[in-house]
Amino acid sequence: MGKEIKIGDICPTFELKNQQGELVKSSDFIGHKKLLVYFYPKDGTPGCTQQACSFRDEYEQFQNYNCEVIGISSDSLSSHEQFAHLYRLNFNVLADEKKEVRKLFGVPKFLGLIDGRVTYLFNEEGKLIWKFNGLFNAPKHISEAIAFLKK
Repeated sequence: MGKEIKIGDICPTFELKNQQGELVKSSDFIGHKKLLVYFYPKDGTPGCTQQACSFRDEYEQFQNYNCEVIGISSDSLSSHEQFAHLYRLNFNVLADEKKEVRKLFGVPKFLGLIDGRVTYLFNEEGKLIWKFNGLFNAPKHISEAIAFLKK
């Protein structure tokens, strides 16, 4: 696993397919939008579903702060397609099946077993300005991010 990125670090360059099979690149946003990237363990689990639905419900608020939201897990494209459709997700959910992007960000595993839940917020220049690590209390990732953006 790579070293976990820290405040002030530049967003790792990545490209992955979203739930529609379209290629989404970090470079699509860096330079003109803030970018919130959150890594989560698994589609359809209670915490991950709660987190995704919270991002869905607050998506417009993130947009008001010129901030794009991207969720990333190692689930397959078909899993993401079902997950996004079932919960009417209005943001990109990217399939990192080989966990390469997770490694680029250095997202830690919980107890060395479970993929971690970490949220990263980059400014328009691609610099990390805020991050939140917490496997439990998934909705706190959303409320804390919004509180930071409001500052």
